[in-house]
Amino acid sequence: MKFIRDILDKQKPLFSKGGRFSMFQSTFEAFETFFFVPNTVTSSGAHIRDAVDMKRTMIVVVAALVPALLFGVWNTGYQHFLSLGESVGFWQMVGFGALKVLPILIVSYVVGLGIEFAFAQIRHHEVNEGFLVSGILIPLVLPPDIPLWMVAVATAFAVIIGKEVFGGTGMNIMNPALTARAFLFFAYPSSMSGDNVWIAEKADAYSGATPLGNLLNNNSGDLPNLWDMFIGIIPGSIGETSKIAILLGAVILLITGIASARIMISVFVGGTVMGLLFNLIGANEYMQLPFYYHFLMGGFMFGAVFMATDPVTAAQTPKGKLIYGFLIGMFAILIRVLNPAYPEGMMLAILLMNVFAPLIDYYVVGANINRREKRAKKAIAIQINETKI
Repeated sequence: MKFIRDILDKQKPLFSKGGRFSMFQSTFEAFETFFFVPNTVTSSGAHIRDAVDMKRTMIVVVAALVPALLFGVWNTGYQHFLSLGESVGFWQMVGFGALKVLPILIVSYVVGLGIEFAFAQIRHHEVNEGFLVSGILIPLVLPPDIPLWMVAVATAFAVIIGKEVFGGTGMNIMNPALTARAFLFFAYPSSMSGDNVWIAEKADAYSGATPLGNLLNNNSGDLPNLWDMFIGIIPGSIGETSKIAILLGAVILLITGIASARIMISVFVGGTVMGLLFNLIGANEYMQLPFYYHFLMGGFMFGAVFMATDPVTAAQTPKGKLIYGFLIGMFAILIRVLNPAYPEGMMLAILLMNVFAPLIDYYVVGANINRREKRAKKAIAIQINETKI
């Protein structure tokens, strides 16, 4: 690392104020702080000082997403050769999957980071680190057969409209990755729904339907078994199929304290309540589906672990996090079951609650203030009565 530090120190004057490349100071600082903790410190006030800055927090989230990404690469190849009826080795599956997934990942990072760097230079601000996570999340919530130009357009839309217009990282009101997915879902529905997009270059006679797709077509008898859905050897978005990989990422996020356990748990509680309520109604086969099936289908678990817990767009108060997560779980199952046009209800549920998260916090804080005022008035009244006695 000393070798890298020496190179950066030699080049730094060129990018500092008055240097030949001072216009690219934000870009240089972005690469410098990627390798080393910034050498600037607070000069006043009480602050907690450690080496875990925002960039390193984002890198931990990326590390938590790696298992889902790696499994998605393998599963893309597995589903392709399964549809063709061909039996191939592990590395052939990985190789095919990599050829499909890595270009999507590269386009996401190139387009997204390019826009982030451009905005930082125009504003003369530091480059925000938030896209380190968004750049990998966007490919993981997309089908493996999505055209690359659509990935580029959706990424640009998510970064510009979903984040930069609000002021950049930390100011956006909706999750950028879900904003990209929603844009594609409504702008190019044929590339985000149906049975043709979830398996890359599948055989024509092979259905390629996801579990949610089967339920949408009232084919509940064609659902994969629970074990296959838990492992993830089913068609679906690149990073959303393997629940084992997602749970591994959840453990990393919870141990490091980056994600909120309150939100994660409350999402599943909300989904359980709504699923059991539909079981009681039982008007059709979808409503009779055991509630835990919903956790293993589509992006419910992926959304609960990686999307709902986004610290920027989620509720901030302890009680608000419980309400926020609970409503996400309830609305996700509600949308899935009652609106067949939107089988993946998790996306819309999280985006909806992203918008209402500040309102939830507002009322939670207001309720706390009112409760404390009542407590103070009661204490004053008791003190006055004791004084009179």
